[in-house]
Amino acid sequence: MRLLAISDLHVDHAANRAAVEALPEHPEDWLLVAGDLSHDDDRIAWAARRLVERFAGVVWVPGNHELWTVGDGPRGEARYAHVVRILREAGALTPEDPWPVLEVAGERVVVAPLFLLYDLSFRPPEVPRERVAAWAAEAGIRSADERWLHAEPHPDVPAWSAVLAERAEARLAARPPGRLVVLSHYPLREDLVLIGIPRYAPWCGTRRTADWPRRFGIDVAVSGHLHVRTTITRGGTRFEEVSLGYPRHWRRARGLEGYLRPILPGHGRPFWYWR
Repeated sequence: MRLLAISDLHVDHAANRAAVEALPEHPEDWLLVAGDLSHDDDRIAWAARRLVERFAGVVWVPGNHELWTVGDGPRGEARYAHVVRILREAGALTPEDPWPVLEVAGERVVVAPLFLLYDLSFRPPEVPRERVAAWAAEAGIRSADERWLHAEPHPDVPAWSAVLAERAEARLAARPPGRLVVLSHYPLREDLVLIGIPRYAPWCGTRRTADWPRRFGIDVAVSGHLHVRTTITRGGTRFEEVSLGYPRHWRRARGLEGYLRPILPGHGRPFWYWR
């Protein structure tokens, strides 16, 4: 079996839905999905079912889009619990389930799906947290999360992020033995945020996770969100950004199959931009 990964399928777009529909079966492989299927319940369920039908197992973590409440409906933690139910009904594993322990190429592998958020700490030191939105707006950057991602019952998203990080640290500290593959929507390190709009970086993670690769012995860290596909190895950890992205971010001729990233057995390449 192989461990493959993809993120940011954004099936609200017709081209992305067609790519998911055309994906061939992988009956022996597991798929890691690093969030952002959609913000719409029906499309989240549709995408989850299609992926579960095609793989031996699917492990999912939420992106910011799944957490959006556009219009009426549950917000914050209630929204997350609602989406977890959708994924479980489709047959996928979530951060609320026991971590799968797999045998890949003769090795014991622990897959750790983590629900993490951002805390606006990816910002210049001279910009106080309360001014981040205004600072970004000066460059024409406005995160849709500020409108649609709610934090109830927490006072704000950074507060929720702190709670989630504490929970994740406790689970990582008690993990079973084996090679450790961590799955999250956001990159674990600020220096991995390689985007052309630097004032969007505050919505891309938290500095609290920077030492996790060394501290917890993470072999591979899989993430999405950036829509910039990269493979970067630092300090003995391989960091894989595995986004598909919006239709303008990928080539139809390759199909979704061409963007499934091999995690284990890995490709062994150093820095790479996956076109």
